Amino acid sequence: MIKTGGKVRPLADALSWRTRQQGPVVFTNGVFDLLHQGHVELLEAARCEGTALIVGVNSDASVRRLEKGPGRPVNEETARARVLAALSAVDCVVLFHADTPLELIQQLHPDILVKGADYSREAIVGADLVEARGGRVVRVPLVGGFSTSSIVDRLRAST
Repeated sequence: MIKTGGKVRPLADALSWRTRQQGPVVFTNGVFDLLHQGHVELLEAARCEGTALIVGVNSDASVRRLEKGPGRPVNEETARARVLAALSAVDCVVLFHADTPLELIQQLHPDILVKGADYSREAIVGADLVEARGGRVVRVPLVGGFSTSSIVDRLRAST
């Protein structure tokens, strides 16, 4: 069995890991409920921006507060984190329970913050904080035709 090398870390361990990183560290976040090509391309693009990639994953409770729809998340938080950790583009995965990743961004001090281009610069949580520390915010173009919500809707319609 392939192991993820302990990439899924509690916040305290992620902070310790972060302090050991050389070069620019990238941060992105999301639900990542049903991993699809759009997610993978976003994560690969994010990783290309720096030497390490941290992914913040919404906890199950925070996903429900985001009102992604009935029965969401489909996969529970530890399963979603584990799948992300198996990707070579991802170096560290941290679950967060708040409605936004702002606290993670404040504590992890990423050099680069990446989100999909469906977010305006003004809507990206933590962008001002990262830029104030001399970092960058990158908006990655979306891959058309991929959406977890649309996948869930198609699956429900087929049953």
